[in-house]
Amino acid sequence: MGLTKVLQRALLGAVCIGGAALAAPATLEPEALSAGEFTIDRADADAYREPAPVLSYRQREVFLRGRQHFNQKWVQAPSLAGDWGLGPTFVADRCSACHVNGGRGYLPASAEEQISALLVRVSLPGEDEHGRPRPHPNYGDQLQNQGLMGQGRDATFLGERVFPEAELYLDWEESSATLADGTLVPLHRPRLRIAKLYFGPLGPEILTSLRLTQPLVGPGLLEAVPEATLLAIAQQQRALGFNGRANYVWDDIGQRRALGRFGWKANQPTLKQQIAAAFLGDVGVTTSLYRVQECPGVQEACRAQPPGNDPELIDLNWEELEFWTQALAVPARRNWKDPVVRRGGELFAQARCDVCHVPEMRTGPSQPRFAQMADQTFHAYTDLLLHDMGEALADGRPDFLASGRDWRTQPLWGLGLSAVVAGSSVLLHDGRARDVTEAILWHGGEAEVSREYFRRLPKADREALSRFVESL
Repeated sequence: MGLTKVLQRALLGAVCIGGAALAAPATLEPEALSAGEFTIDRADADAYREPAPVLSYRQREVFLRGRQHFNQKWVQAPSLAGDWGLGPTFVADRCSACHVNGGRGYLPASAEEQISALLVRVSLPGEDEHGRPRPHPNYGDQLQNQGLMGQGRDATFLGERVFPEAELYLDWEESSATLADGTLVPLHRPRLRIAKLYFGPLGPEILTSLRLTQPLVGPGLLEAVPEATLLAIAQQQRALGFNGRANYVWDDIGQRRALGRFGWKANQPTLKQQIAAAFLGDVGVTTSLYRVQECPGVQEACRAQPPGNDPELIDLNWEELEFWTQALAVPARRNWKDPVVRRGGELFAQARCDVCHVPEMRTGPSQPRFAQMADQTFHAYTDLLLHDMGEALADGRPDFLASGRDWRTQPLWGLGLSAVVAGSSVLLHDGRARDVTEAILWHGGEAEVSREYFRRLPKADREALSRFVESL
C-alpha cells in the first residue's frame, strides 16, 4: 500500500521541491507554539483546517486536493451531484458533514431529531480472530441510520430503496454534582433510543457505544511519536500509581498487530486505516483496503446495489486525503500570559491532570515520507494510552485490549476553539459534558484523585483551571 510515484515526487524532498516552504509564524512567542513549526496563528472558524506553515509548494497542492476529498459529497450513480459510491447504508454523505470545519461532533437539537454527528457501535460479547469486537449478524459493528432512498435530489432514478438499519435518538438523564463549597453543578448523560430496527431485534446480549465525532487537530504529529515514547510514558505512570496502557490492535494494511493511536478507544493504528474504515462505515465508500460493502446477509437490498466504482475511493485520492490529515496545522495557544490562565496551569499540574494529559511530546527523528515532521516538539496534552475512567463513563463494550471502562486520553489542544470552529463545544465520548467543569466531574477510576482535587477547589481556582484548558 505504498505511495504512488506522483505522491512520492510531491512529498519527499519536502523543502527542495516546488519552491521554498513557508516559514512558521515569526510573531509567535515560544510558549504559544502548540505544535512547533506546525503551529498557525489562527483562532477563527478555519483554525482546524489550515496547512502547516512548513509545507512546500507541491505539498500544499496535495494538501488542497486532500481537503477537496474531505469536503466532497458522495452520491449514488448515475447522479451528477457528486462522486459515485454513497451507501448503500451510511451515516453521512461526506466527511465534513460530521467534522464541520474539521471540528468535533454536535448533538441533536431535540429528542425528535436523529443523531448525525455521533456513531453507534454495536457488537456481541467475544471477539474475532484478530481481537476485534464480534459484529452482530444482522447489523455488523455500527448502526446506520441512513439508506439510499431510490431517487436523488436531482430526480434521477437510482434503483430500489435501501432502508436504513434503524432510527437513532438521544434522551437525557439529569443529575447533579455537589462541590466542596456547596456549589451544585447540573449534569446530564445521554441514553440511546433505537427505533424501527429494520432487520430484526438486536438481542439481549447486544453491546452499544455512542461515539462523538472527534476534532482533527494535529493528528499527523500524534502518528509520528515513536511507540517507545508512549511505552516509556506508561512505565513512568505506573511508578506514580497510574495504569496507562497501549491498545494493541490489528493493522489491516500491514497485516500485523500494532499499537493503536486513534479513536476513542485507540482502536486504529494509522491515519490511513482510520480514513478507510470511516469511509466504509460512515459513508459506505469502498477503498482498495476494504472493497466489500458492509451488507449483512439479511440486508438483501443493500447487497443488491451496484458499486459506484471498484474501489470507490481510488488510491491516489485516499493518499491525498491521508496527507491532508497529516499536514493539518495546530492553532496557537491563546491568553497564555493571563495570570489567571497561568494559575490554572499550576493547578492542572497539582491536580495530577498532567500525568495522563502529558503536556509535551516529540516526533521521531526520521520521517522519510514527511521530512518536516521529524523532531517536532508539540503540546497535545495526551498520552494516547488507555485508562480506566470509572463506571460512570463506562460503555461496557471492549475493543481489542480496551475494556468497557477504558478510554484513550483525549488531546486537549485547540479545545477552547471548538465552538468557534464547529459551533459545538460538547466533550467526552458521548457529548454529555457541556464544558470543562462537567467533563472533569465525570472523571472516575484512575482520574478520581484529580476530580476530587478539582471538586475541593474554591470557585476562582476552578475557573482558572478551566480557563487554562481552554487556552491550550
